[in-house]
Amino acid sequence: MLRVLSLLGLWMLGTAAAAADKVNFQLDWMPGGDKAPVYVGVQQGFFAAEGLEVKIAQGRGSTDSLTRLATGISDIGLSDISALLAARARDDVGVSAVMSVFSQAPHAFFTLSDSGVDTVAKVAGKRIATSAFTSSNVFLPLLLEVNHLDENDIRLIKADVGALGPMLITGNADLVISWVTDREKYQAQASEMGRTISMLPWYQAGMDIYATSLVASDRFLQQRPEVARRFMRAYLKAIAYTWAEPERAGAMVEAMVPEVDAGVATATILTMRDLVFNDASARLGLGALDPARLAETWRWVARAQDLDESAFDPETAVAREIMAGVVPAQPVKEEVTP
Repeated sequence: MLRVLSLLGLWMLGTAAAAADKVNFQLDWMPGGDKAPVYVGVQQGFFAAEGLEVKIAQGRGSTDSLTRLATGISDIGLSDISALLAARARDDVGVSAVMSVFSQAPHAFFTLSDSGVDTVAKVAGKRIATSAFTSSNVFLPLLLEVNHLDENDIRLIKADVGALGPMLITGNADLVISWVTDREKYQAQASEMGRTISMLPWYQAGMDIYATSLVASDRFLQQRPEVARRFMRAYLKAIAYTWAEPERAGAMVEAMVPEVDAGVATATILTMRDLVFNDASARLGLGALDPARLAETWRWVARAQDLDESAFDPETAVAREIMAGVVPAQPVKEEVTP
């Protein structure tokens, strides 16, 4: 009898596992603290509670992520919404946004704390080092313009990404361009020389746009819309958990990706909090893609990439019917605490 019950139990477990809907999730870069929510969703059972079995694939940038989604290799994943809007405007790629993750852009200047550069307006006349391939370079001229500067007011130096920190610390550059998620890396390098780093986020200097978003294959959204909504519900829970319990979230990333140090992952999570929780998310709702702010994001993208702003409607890149009932459709009428 016990053997029969045991076999029955194993059969039931197997049936439950088989019943889970499989979802292929696409990262836009390597695993790390900035990707923590998807690992938290797996480890905390948020996806399992929605009847989902999630497989995670690393990526090599937003363009790579969009390609893998458009070709059906992955179902849902992460991409900078700027890359998505440009791809839709140029090629009508079969991928749509379903949720905002970073409601502020991660681009930033880093400088030594004693440099005297504490606003973007003060970068005039400075040597600024940047990686040759970072997406930040595309937006730099517009950021300078918003702050009443132009490209002739600075000396831009293209360098290998690994050389940026040493160039700053040794005085071969006055500032470097990177993402806020790199703050701990630069501070660790500076600490070895007894120096400290200051960060100037571009979202504090006029670049008020959406950035990393949850995006999905149009085929996936058309064929399995309820699976997409269940994933989104679980992912929102995972986002909330990640920033409520950053140390545990960092440990969960390491548990699934041993080469990621839990302490570094936690530090990254803490550094990027303002990209997720800010005035925009408080006013509009976590995950929301407000039409007016989306239009402003498209204006930045169109100008930065020399695209015809009037020839493309950014709303066509958002699957609002999938978002319905999962993320806010209208602004949340609440006062934002300063």
